Amino acid sequence: MSTRENEGKILILATEHCAYPGANSVGQAHSPYPANTYILRVPSPVLFPEKFYLDCFRKGISGIIIMSCGAECPYEGAYQALAKRVDRVYQMMKEQGLDTRRLRLTAICTVCNRAFLKEVNDMNEIIKELGPPEFNGGQEKG
Repeated sequence: MSTRENEGKILILATEHCAYPGANSVGQAHSPYPANTYILRVPSPVLFPEKFYLDCFRKGISGIIIMSCGAECPYEGAYQALAKRVDRVYQMMKEQGLDTRRLRLTAICTVCNRAFLKEVNDMNEIIKELGPPEFNGGQEKG
């Protein structure tokens, strides 16, 4: 296998108001980042239920970065609800034997090139260290 085939996949959920324009500015600046990164533009990551994250890990995603607007979210209460949801996902991950470092919630603004690159590179190092996701008992609870 080539080196690229050995890399784990990183999924980024990027909010269309903040993080996605930030990711776009990284591309416009021609700043390199790992090719194993897949960016999904979303209105708000709070739309994804807890099960979504575990399903992603089961289907071959090694790390997920939720890049949101943080407190600047245009949808009232969405960031707070998202933070609570991520806490529940962390608990589910622990129950399944998954390292919680595989999931990261961070705020990225429209011009946060360095922060975007740092998050992606940090996650890439984590998944290199951890290898592919492995679940306890094979089957998801609930």
